[in-house]
Amino acid sequence: MTFRIGPYQFDSPLALAPMAGVTDRPFRQMCREHGASMTVSEMVNSKAELRNTRKSMLRTDHQGEPEPVIVQIAGADPQTMADAARYNVDLGAQIIDINMGCPAKKVCCLAAGSALLQDEQQVGRILEAVVAAVDVPVTLKTRTGWARQHKNIARIAGIAEQSGIAALTVHGRSREDKFLGQAEFDSLRMLKDIVSIPLIANGDIDSEKKARTVMDFSGADAIMVGRAAQKRPWIFQHIRHYLETGQQLQQPGLITRKSVLLKHLNNLYQFYGEFQGLRVARKHINWQMGDEPVYRQYIRPQIMAAESTRQQTTLIHQCFDRISDSQLAAVS
Repeated sequence: MTFRIGPYQFDSPLALAPMAGVTDRPFRQMCREHGASMTVSEMVNSKAELRNTRKSMLRTDHQGEPEPVIVQIAGADPQTMADAARYNVDLGAQIIDINMGCPAKKVCCLAAGSALLQDEQQVGRILEAVVAAVDVPVTLKTRTGWARQHKNIARIAGIAEQSGIAALTVHGRSREDKFLGQAEFDSLRMLKDIVSIPLIANGDIDSEKKARTVMDFSGADAIMVGRAAQKRPWIFQHIRHYLETGQQLQQPGLITRKSVLLKHLNNLYQFYGEFQGLRVARKHINWQMGDEPVYRQYIRPQIMAAESTRQQTTLIHQCFDRISDSQLAAVS
């Protein structure tokens, strides 16, 4: 199963969702290694005055990333967004993704993200400006509408296709829903009869069977996984195997999980440096280890208090040793 955006063909219809504070370069690399064929950067603010901040510079660091490099930009002004698209293409972006789906208050207060769905004319102006500004494919990530009773995704999709957008990702919730309730995919199913550009389904895809169900029901050309990948970055391999064979892979064992986590932590340390890397690593450890009773009861407080990356990784080794010992004790 392949998937195409402009000149780029992906070897599977599996994408990692852009998530602020999550999908940095090390996380994207980890997910690519475990089966994601398409990854998108964290949201980059379109304002020029923010480009030289440490946060923005890290978010636009694509060194060593496999192609195509996809950068998501956010903003509410057409010209500013067009300038941001050109700037990021100059830095190596090969696809520009426009954020009109983020429900975060700090984004919506600036009339960006999913707040833009209330102004369809402005949506059109932004999309047209960005498409005209760059010679690379431009995609759009959005939601079903700004409120449950105001779903205008059909009109937004029509505007997107008319503006030259190369692919459309739809999270099956409105802005009002944030991440509450269940994502719906009736909207995408309806869009397949309206637009001809590729459609990517996003929202609550957290298992192999859910991925298959969403693709079959919606007719989407690809699916995008977000929060589930925080805990199980190998979910892409498992979904791909299930889509191709109908069989489910076994969950990785302790040795594999330990290897995946330690490699990711090392990449985080190298990317952010000792001080910030130590702190950024905490949430990734919590995501991957949080379901383990041994971790929660004995190791987590120590990891949160660790004062060096070396101490943090030593504790990870100790945690996996304890988990193994506890499992052996339970069996005996």
